[in-house]
Amino acid sequence: MAGMLTSVVVPTVGRPSLRVLLQALASGTRPLEVPVVVVDDRREGEELLPRLTDVGLPDLRVVRSGGGGPARARNIGWRHTATPWVSFLDDDVLPDPDWFERLQHDLEAAPTGVAGSQGQVRVPLPVDRPPTDWERGTAGLATALWITADMSYRRSALSEVGGFDERFPRAFREDADLGLRVTATQGRIVGGTRRVSHPVRPADDWASLRQQAGNADDFLMRALHGADWRTRASAPRGRRRRHAAVAAAAVLAAVGAAAGRSRTAALASLGWAVGTAELAWARISPGPRDPAELRRMALTSAAIPVAATWHSLRGAWVHRRAQPWRGLPDLVLFDRDGTLVHDVPYNGDPALVTPVEGAREALERLRRLGVRTGVITNQSGVGSGRITLAQLAAVNARVEELLGPFDVWRSCVHAPDAGCDCRKPAPGMVRDACAELDVRPSRCVVVGDIGSDVEAALAAGAQGLLVPTAATRAAEVREAEHVAPDLTAAIEELLAGRW
Repeated sequence: MAGMLTSVVVPTVGRPSLRVLLQALASGTRPLEVPVVVVDDRREGEELLPRLTDVGLPDLRVVRSGGGGPARARNIGWRHTATPWVSFLDDDVLPDPDWFERLQHDLEAAPTGVAGSQGQVRVPLPVDRPPTDWERGTAGLATALWITADMSYRRSALSEVGGFDERFPRAFREDADLGLRVTATQGRIVGGTRRVSHPVRPADDWASLRQQAGNADDFLMRALHGADWRTRASAPRGRRRRHAAVAAAAVLAAVGAAAGRSRTAALASLGWAVGTAELAWARISPGPRDPAELRRMALTSAAIPVAATWHSLRGAWVHRRAQPWRGLPDLVLFDRDGTLVHDVPYNGDPALVTPVEGAREALERLRRLGVRTGVITNQSGVGSGRITLAQLAAVNARVEELLGPFDVWRSCVHAPDAGCDCRKPAPGMVRDACAELDVRPSRCVVVGDIGSDVEAALAAGAQGLLVPTAATRAAEVREAEHVAPDLTAAIEELLAGRW
């Protein structure tokens, strides 16, 4: 991957348009020779890769995200890359023939202070009639800030802010949230010259009603970015207050009728009817006004105010204490003896290597999510003559055979009194491992079983997580900020963002 400027990440739910997109990338005016990572966000289904091998892309990979939503899928995608930039495309866009050529130009021209580059999106609308309400809503993508239909970010910027906030469960506001965090701390986002077309997806009569769930996400935005977030993200204010008034009138009409207060019920019903009619006309008047559109607008306009208000109340409650997103660490470094495998003092025999319970499963969870893993281990037995370098290499190879491949290994082979900078609690191995993988120590966690593991992490600017064993002193447990009872629980803490 040396010399490559960007990777391309495409989250998908298996739409037929995915193949069309990949074929367009493969047949552009400039050959696409960078990695393309397709993230399959379906909960189940046959593997996608065998169905895509003929699209003509030289480096196409498919990883699965298990149905966690677009934010999580994009995070898994970019963590499976190693290029300086990551370019995101939706699975239903159609790039222009010169898209990749212009993308390369956009990214090469980006100065140091630019953290992101946004492509131009056009939404084809019918030319023989006015667009429907659904089509007008989709057309808003053409002028929206920071939408990931075509967006590139420096990988270092994504890493520093923890990527997309996975508390946004749908394709709504997660891109604005990331844009606000990146521009606040990492640099500017500029417009590029490349172009994609974003067709209007087919929608049933109730699609606009289901969209009201996004009102809950607006309250997460407010909790994270303050009351003025709409201004900074150039997001339209919408009709939430009017929806609340119409919904309140509907509730009051029902309560008045149940209580036998006919006058109250009648006045409230009138208010609800007027508000509903106003909403329906605001949606109907710019459109084609054909029978199908009139039916959709009448049905959904009667229900939208109540749905929008319900989701607003739910979001205000659920997100009332939302904290800034941290995301997963980029790198988790493990102590070897006592943490990943049972401790055999000065072990030079691969046959004696026995993983601790749950070690393989814990590591595989991290790898599936694109989190890189490594080992840092004090091996003073080499320096003192108890074992040879060849024996150490054989034991390490056996560890990797049993627990899967690690992205980086560091072993300190010096005697305890050698005064080196690598033997834990010194920070040398942590710093070297981070430097090799181009990871900032602040995005690294060291998992170990004794205090020197935690001390090495803190000295390097990383976080430490202690998993005590019989060899751990009580004082080390008391002094550690993060403690987990076993390796499985330690990984759960990391995946929950508590690190």
